[in-house]
Amino acid sequence: MSNATKHDELVTVATFPEPIEAAVARSALEAAGIEVYLRGETANSMVPVAFTAQLQVRTEDEQAARQLLDAADDFQSSAEDLSEAESGDASKDS
Repeated sequence: MSNATKHDELVTVATFPEPIEAAVARSALEAAGIEVYLRGETANSMVPVAFTAQLQVRTEDEQAARQLLDAADDFQSSAEDLSEAESGDASKDS
């Protein structure tokens, strides 16, 4: 299979302005057995304000990748809500 054909089979499932966010998402998908390509990773690391990193997967993995990323985003939002609630409770106790 040529590189052009392989590239044509990739789809971007997320973009990240911060390299660390892209790395975390990449790790989560790889842990689930999904092959991941991070396009623009180097440029994003050098000049983050000018570039975004694009997380790409094979088209046959797109749905699973999006579900995992959505679940991770929901978890992060829940954790942030819990943290804010705990901070609010702590300030009431003072």
